[in-house]
Amino acid sequence: MKIEKNVDGSNTSFALEGRLDTMTAPLLEAEIQGKLEGVTDLEFDFAKLTYISSAGLRVLLSAQKIMNKQGKMTIKNVCDEIKEIFEVTGFSDILTVV
Repeated sequence: MKIEKNVDGSNTSFALEGRLDTMTAPLLEAEIQGKLEGVTDLEFDFAKLTYISSAGLRVLLSAQKIMNKQGKMTIKNVCDEIKEIFEVTGFSDILTVV
């Protein structure tokens, strides 16, 4: 998986490419954990993300819990397959998908 991070003041965005699964979720978690202090707007771009596993969902949930206290988190450009995973798991009720 490829992770492209962009920080602009209190806004941070991640563009993800490939698969967010058991092997790659720790890479994203390392990019996020302890690095969201002062971030008020967190955005994930899934335009090139083709798959997400439960390990990837766990990382998103962790980030959402942090952002609930200090700002907002959005996920954009989600493909139909990942949208379906969000719906089946109930994550569509927790996450803001635009």
